[in-house]
Amino acid sequence: MEHLDGEELDGPDEPESTVAAHRSSPDRTVFTERGNTDAWISIETDATVELEP
Repeated sequence: MEHLDGEELDGPDEPESTVAAHRSSPDRTVFTERGNTDAWISIETDATVELEP
């Protein structure tokens, strides 16, 4: 189960998927999805995304 601000999410509030961001270099971030071992996620280079720690 996912943790958010020290609280555990469960039931209908639990997200269907969890995406993590890994910075491989100062100008490259790779996004991965929990449970998806076959692929990574690609986004447009000009897209702006707000990431939460």
